[in-house]
Amino acid sequence: MQRQSIKNVQKGKFGYLKAQRKKQMLLTAILYAAPLLLFFTGLWQTGTRKNLFTMIAIVGCLPACKWTVNLVMLFLQKPISKELYETIQKHEGTLVTAYEMTVTAYEKNTPIAAIAICGNEVIGYTQDEKADTAFVEKHIANILQKNHFYGVHVKIIKDLKKFTERMDQLNKRSEELKKGIKFVPDETYPDLSREELMCHTILAISL
Repeated sequence: MQRQSIKNVQKGKFGYLKAQRKKQMLLTAILYAAPLLLFFTGLWQTGTRKNLFTMIAIVGCLPACKWTVNLVMLFLQKPISKELYETIQKHEGTLVTAYEMTVTAYEKNTPIAAIAICGNEVIGYTQDEKADTAFVEKHIANILQKNHFYGVHVKIIKDLKKFTERMDQLNKRSEELKKGIKFVPDETYPDLSREELMCHTILAISL
């Protein structure tokens, strides 16, 4: 596998979390550096903290604080191992897949190591033994339905072997599962297939 740069790793791709951590750490450091520079410049020029530079520096810390929260959220998510990624990747076939996401909801967040989509079938694998799979299945199905993807069946699996076996089954039945499903390309994303748009929708509600 070729090594990807920080900028090139998109959400849903293996290595996204690690790349985003590095990227946001750099941006957060820059956002803190700017107000600190202003503060010390004002202190050096006036000899006191009570100056306009200090006020601007305090306001300038607000964006940095926001990025700090985002950074903390990223570090709370667990990247998947290269070994796990390669194991799942072997079973991708023609399935639309995505990796390393945390599906968000008002009630709770659920880490999903990988998802695979074929026709109206969406399957996912989570390493979190405490994950409420029934909740996240219903949540994803509701979001997809609200985005006009009807009749979708969502199943989140905690057993890796069962997940990869199910991927193989979907690949074998690919033509059958897609048969009869009507699809009108989205004007915003005309190049995306129905499965890719479904994946895009799930990623939109994921960290």
